[in-house]
Amino acid sequence: MNPSTIHAVLERARHEVRKVIIGQDAVIDRALIAIFTGHHALIEGVPGVAKTLLVRTLARVLGCEFNRIQFTPDLMPADITGTSVFNMKTNEFTLIKGPVFTGFLLADEINRAPAKTQSALLQAMQERRVTIDRDTHQLSANFTVFATQNPMEYEGTYPLPEAQKDRFMLKVTMSAPDRAGELELAQRMLGSASPEESLGSVEVVLTDEGLAQFRRELAAVTVRDELVAYVVDVVRATRENDSVLVGAGPRATQSLLLASRASAALAGRDFVTPDDVRSLCEAVLGHRIVLRPEYEIEGVTIAEVVAKILEQVAVPR
Repeated sequence: MNPSTIHAVLERARHEVRKVIIGQDAVIDRALIAIFTGHHALIEGVPGVAKTLLVRTLARVLGCEFNRIQFTPDLMPADITGTSVFNMKTNEFTLIKGPVFTGFLLADEINRAPAKTQSALLQAMQERRVTIDRDTHQLSANFTVFATQNPMEYEGTYPLPEAQKDRFMLKVTMSAPDRAGELELAQRMLGSASPEESLGSVEVVLTDEGLAQFRRELAAVTVRDELVAYVVDVVRATRENDSVLVGAGPRATQSLLLASRASAALAGRDFVTPDDVRSLCEAVLGHRIVLRPEYEIEGVTIAEVVAKILEQVAVPR
């Protein structure tokens, strides 16, 4: 598959998702980057901005099975992974698979469940396997988690553990669409098809098997050695900044490199540029950085810290 073919497939996927999701082009691109690199994404936004609909649409466009878990304070780990139930007829235990056995998993409002339940996803996200009653079960090679969360200032939420956040390649912030997008949504609701009904008109761009093949083809996108060094320097700079208590780890370096490669493919190029890296730094690094309390009190933001780091690290030519 040559670069033009890769770009054509990505453009088709974009086009189909935009039939349903209006005014969220940047969000769609970030979601596709996570999917086509085989990683997971954390989606943050207030209720009603189509976070759930986005993931359902992506699953349909890419020909993958879709499951959803509504996270609540009383949700148990077995509700996610599944459990073994004793069958009286066969006199043996039978595995009842949980919703984690799927292609695309929507962990809706993940920060409404306590850490014990959130941690049930850790092995699945890292290894694409789950262990139930000491037996390990393989998940789909295309297993992808999209976790949505409400901003932390909302009531009834629990902060995600650092180990959990590090498993997400990037964090996508969904805001309300602009006036033109919201006007189109309003007109659509008064018309013949709502956004939910429009989902039926979406065409499948890839099969489940084709998605795995497509991911391998992304390796053809070139990343120069000096750009690899640039990514390493940017990530290491997060650990040396005075305002940062906990900086990004080595997994962030890997995520930023892979995300930059997918970004180049989305732009129709077979090589990565510094702009690809810089445009994704906040999305990849922001949720991994913990600021020192005194700087938080002063109103320093993650975006400001990332911007300052990018100013300090020399950009390769």
